Amino acid sequence: QTNGKVERFNRTLLEEWAYARPYRTETERRQAFPDWLHAYNHHRGHTALKGQPPASRVPNLTRQNT
Repeated sequence: QTNGKVERFNRTLLEEWAYARPYRTETERRQAFPDWLHAYNHHRGHTALKGQPPASRVPNLTRQNT
């Protein structure tokens, strides 16, 4: 089950970040990664989480419990 989650994340990386658009250089691709990862963790809904982003599952990460 864990391997399936990792494999799905890797597939998502390829489809939504690495090859989602043409990059001129590998440096440009790497520079785009932090923004993509933030969107993935904080804004992109996940079906396993009933449409919520992963960050919503981490207590106080978004200061929602202060």
